[in-house]
Amino acid sequence: MIRKIRLYFRLIAVSVRMQMQHRASFIMLTLALFLSSFMDIFGIWVLFDRFKMIQQWTLKEVALLYGIMNMSFALAEMSAKVFDNFSQMVKRGDFDRVLLRPLGTLFQIASSEIQIMRIGRFLQGAVILNYGFREMDLSFFSFQTLVILLTIMSTSCVFYGLFILQATLSFWTTETLELMNIVTYGGLESGQYPLSIYTQSFRFFFTFIIPLGCVAYYPLATALRLENFPLWTAAFFPLSGILFLYLCCQVWKLGVRHYHSTGS
Repeated sequence: MIRKIRLYFRLIAVSVRMQMQHRASFIMLTLALFLSSFMDIFGIWVLFDRFKMIQQWTLKEVALLYGIMNMSFALAEMSAKVFDNFSQMVKRGDFDRVLLRPLGTLFQIASSEIQIMRIGRFLQGAVILNYGFREMDLSFFSFQTLVILLTIMSTSCVFYGLFILQATLSFWTTETLELMNIVTYGGLESGQYPLSIYTQSFRFFFTFIIPLGCVAYYPLATALRLENFPLWTAAFFPLSGILFLYLCCQVWKLGVRHYHSTGS
């Protein structure tokens, strides 16, 4: 396991060095992602400037939720975006070569590329999260801070798992995979607002099917005393993100077993 971890970071370092050879392109792409993401928070600001509060949630509290979602998505997108183009690898028959190598297929795909320019979205989310921290006067050494750190890691696991699921579908079909964007990017957009404002069926889907509510909304709402769950549960809700990622990895293994070579 330690050997694989070292190899993973070594391969990622190679990918980063390759991208940094074109520094001007990296800076422009990072800046573009950083600035474009502010359009979302501008829309949220306009909403709260008009209504002030949505079901006990104020702008400063939603800023925390927004920061968590965008930082988490950026981490997952940075390291798992390669799965977004996996269907092309299957079409070209390149996955056949992956099967011939001694390392696991999931490890090989995951370590083949990291899109470091996605740090632009991460930094934008961090700026908004910092705003929420300052407005709510939260201490860095507090229970709320611990919960936020846990939610960022676990929400990243959920988004990472969704990218893996999208790639896994390519073992059965390489068409209409864009439908998964409804869950990934749609989940990001929906998760920026309190889950309590949505319909019951929508809350059920993003709680028990895709557990974005379990890893982001419920832990934060509990830590801020906006939901009536026991306070200690805020530290355990995020575990569902790790479980979701594990299940997605098992689905990937199932897809690999059912994969038929292109014959090329």
